Amino acid sequence: MNMPGIAAPSHPIALGDLARGREIVAVETVIVDVPTARQHRLSNTEITVQSYVIVKVALADGTLGYGEAATLGGPRWAEESVEAIKANIDSYLAPAVLGRSALSFEANQLAMQMAASRNNAARGGVDAALFDAAGKSLGLPAHHLLGGALRDRIEVLWALASGDADQEIEEARAKLAAREHRRFKIKLGFHSPAEDMARLARIMAALPGCEIVCDVNQGWSEATAIRYVPRLAELGVVLIEQPLRPGLAAATARVAARSPIPIMTDEAAFTGPEIVAQAMAGAGSVYSLKLVKSGGLMELKRAAAIAQACGMELYGGCLLETGLGAAAHLAVFSTLPRLEWGCEHFGPRIVKTDLTNGEVVFRDFHIHCPPGPGLGVTINETALRSLTRKG
Repeated sequence: MNMPGIAAPSHPIALGDLARGREIVAVETVIVDVPTARQHRLSNTEITVQSYVIVKVALADGTLGYGEAATLGGPRWAEESVEAIKANIDSYLAPAVLGRSALSFEANQLAMQMAASRNNAARGGVDAALFDAAGKSLGLPAHHLLGGALRDRIEVLWALASGDADQEIEEARAKLAAREHRRFKIKLGFHSPAEDMARLARIMAALPGCEIVCDVNQGWSEATAIRYVPRLAELGVVLIEQPLRPGLAAATARVAARSPIPIMTDEAAFTGPEIVAQAMAGAGSVYSLKLVKSGGLMELKRAAAIAQACGMELYGGCLLETGLGAAAHLAVFSTLPRLEWGCEHFGPRIVKTDLTNGEVVFRDFHIHCPPGPGLGVTINETALRSLTRKG
């Protein structure tokens, strides 16, 4: 029945026609090992080569879609390693979605959840490939399948994580001169706290007017955080990420109650219930959004909604993704009503060789969302072949 005053579409599309040709006929995976431009240090590991699982999905109409699953230093950051991600996609997640319509986003996500518990990075990589394939097949950017974009660019942070203050100052000044980054995240926790404070003070003195976030990567105890948070406040740090390890919600809440600086929850909360628990404990007032935690693009939107419903602000986190992984995050971030803290998807610039053809652009201190169909990026096949792990 037509509504009064509203004309019926001249060529209505039947649901069967929309789904036809968009059945998933193949899911393939490879592991790639990509050298980084410099050492990237965390409290529990250091990275000079970043590894990913690249997922390629083929639809019945011939469309190919790509997704990426990232880890950081093997199963140190979370349970998944690239070897486990590939095995679980090949053995469990791919069979769960083969033959289904790529447009059945919710059903595909449920099928994968039933096939493999948690495995968030693996599910996220497959889900991103499905959104890429579906969008390319329809000729639509993925953000149209997620509610539509509210922004086409996001202010982007750069992480300083070599541990060498002189090198980090030089690096940051180069980013400022190129108008790529004016906000910086400094990794702490791999030196002694006193050494970290001296390094941080040097860097901040050299970068007047720049906004500085600190990421401890679970490296402190409650006592250490209570002792050193006042010094971070004196220096002018604006945000502290995950100072204590997951599972210490009450201790983190005591730190947050004493801190004049907001605390950001990252590794402590992957699922919706975990986000709620952190918020109810008072352990964090900002939440770091990551596809590897949520396990899918729509799931990432849900995580954002849950965090905001709990009164938390949002930050677009990364795990050193290439342009492919960054594009999947940007498709979601572009649709969020609020993203108060911007994002940190500097990954395409820290790897020596990106896996895409340059569609993700850094300009005027922002990362620009690629406008093309699907995730908006194309794969550099030469780079992919040369970096694929053999055997």
